[in-house]
Parts: sequence; structure tokens; C-alpha cells
Amino acid sequence: MKSINQFAHGGNIKAFSKKIACKKKDIIDLSSNINFIKPKIKNNLNKLEISEYPTYEKLYKIISKTYSVKASEIEIFNGGSSAIFTFFKHLDLNHCTIYSPAYLEYKKAAKIFDYKLDLINRFDNINKEIKENSLVIFVNPSTPEGKYYDLKKLIKSWIKKNATILIDESFLDFTDKESVIKYLKEYDKLYILKSMTKFYSSASIRVGILISSENNIRKLKEKEPLWKISHFDSIYLQNALKDKKFNEETKKITSNIKDDLIDKLKRYNFIEKVYKSDTNFLMIKLNKLSAHRLENELIKYKIMIRDCSNFDFLDDKYVRIAIKEKAKMKILIKAFEKIEKRYK
Repeated sequence: MKSINQFAHGGNIKAFSKKIACKKKDIIDLSSNINFIKPKIKNNLNKLEISEYPTYEKLYKIISKTYSVKASEIEIFNGGSSAIFTFFKHLDLNHCTIYSPAYLEYKKAAKIFDYKLDLINRFDNINKEIKENSLVIFVNPSTPEGKYYDLKKLIKSWIKKNATILIDESFLDFTDKESVIKYLKEYDKLYILKSMTKFYSSASIRVGILISSENNIRKLKEKEPLWKISHFDSIYLQNALKDKKFNEETKKITSNIKDDLIDKLKRYNFIEKVYKSDTNFLMIKLNKLSAHRLENELIKYKIMIRDCSNFDFLDDKYVRIAIKEKAKMKILIKAFEKIEKRYK
């Protein structure tokens, strides 16, 4: 039987607070990479008319404008994970190549829908040749280390192999980097995933989108229910996408806090490496102690971090730390100062 933690991820504050017997509001959650800055929502959600069935025309319109695609090239889903599972279910393919480590829902979906699976280690063998007609999954910027990859050469190699390509750009909005959306006109087997929950600070508002050619999206819609998200979800996201100041504020504040944290993390002997990140989280390789041990050390400070040992090609020396408010980062650094003294 597979371990229950095989596909586990961060952000389970309820379980953590119960484990250490404290209130949820006292937890510093650095395990979840949800944006700590929130967009301004002008609508009063308490006054929404909910007696009618939802329509999504306005949501499609603002999403298409945000990402410079046609509304007919977009399909919405009840979160990014729902989009992933729907995508795997509807494709008539039997082989999948995942550039790993990656978001674990891809591996889970591949196993559930009986795909033959190849995992390519991004760190050691990124140019490994893929099988003909494979479904290729690449998360960019990556998780758990947050690196943005220039995919030009890889995309050319995948096209030569007649691959169906899914690029997960759930964290791209945290950067000023280029999307692969421009390749939609060149290759008709390309799909792009955008999980709107990460950047727009809305893990409970379940909205994810797939972007592809009009023909591909039409085929997906034919097999999907008419209503997949609530009116609340739709109105929240419409408002979030209208808050243009939020985008630049998020990138500026997150980058400043992250740069400051990186400078401080380099001081500690119990940290072997801080990986370059283009997003709102950092991956760290530990020295002298394991991820589990570090998690236990941080319990007294009510701090949660992400143990990365269940990611493919990583072991118990890797953790991920989300970028949050300055005050929370200061508490983390104070904790690390104490830990450093113990592990010199």
C-alpha cells in the first residue's frame, strides 16, 4: 500500500495546530506558497445575486485580456488540480513524461489514468530524449525550487517527437518572464495551465484555467459540465484581475523580502545551498540535519515549512520556505539563529 504522504503538499494548518496544541491563527505557515498579499475586491460578496445560474462571459473576457489570448482559447476549471485530472482523463494517450521534481498531482493523475510514466531529472538530465507521442509535463517556473527555464530548445525537441505538451505556468505571474503562449500559433498540441489560486491569494476560491487552440478547447468543453465554478469564485477573480497595482506590488514586495532572506540564509552552516528562485518560495538543501529534524526544531516557534522528501529525485535534506510578511521572516531568522548555535 502506498504511503498517505506520497502526494502530500504544504498548507495543512489545521493538522499542524492540532499536533502542537495551539490556535490556527498563531501558526506561521511557510509551507504553503500562496501569495500573502491580497488583491482589492470592490464587490460586496454578501450582496451577490445567487438565485440564478452563473454565467462566465465577463470572466472569460478579463482572463483573455490578462493573458492576451482569445476567450475561445480558454477553459475554466474548479482549481488547477481539477484541470490536471480532466486533462489526463480526456486525452487519448498512454505515455507521460514529467520533468521532475514537479507538482505531485501530475504523477498522481498519470497513475490513476494508467499512463506509462517516465520521470526526467531536471537537475541532472534535462536534455534526455523523450519517447515519441508522449504527453510532456513541465512546470515553469518549477516547483519546489522556483526556477524559470528558457524552453525554446526543449519545445523544438518535443515537437519533433510529436509530443502533447502541457506547460504549467501557475507561478509565472510572480515574475516578468515570458510565457509559452506565443507558441500556440506554431503548435496545435500545446496546452498551458494557469492556477489562479497561487498569485491571487485565493486557495479557497477554486479557479484554474487551461489555454490552448480553439479546437482543443472546444473538444474539452464538449466533455465538461456547463457549470464548474460558483458565482462567488467568478466575481472574486474578476475583481482580482482588475487590480493592476496588485501585480506590481506583489512582485516588488516579494522580491525585496526574498532577497533579504537569501542574504541571511547564506550565513548558516546547517544550510548547504539556497537554490535560485524566480518565484515566491525558496528551496534549501540542508547540512548536518534532516528536513524532519528542522521541522521539529521549528515547532516551538509555531512555524511550518515544506519537507520536500516526497518529491522525485529529492531526499530528506531538502525543504521549501514560502516568502511571507517581513514580520514572519524575522521570526524564522530568529529561530534559525538558535538552530545555528546548536548545529555548529
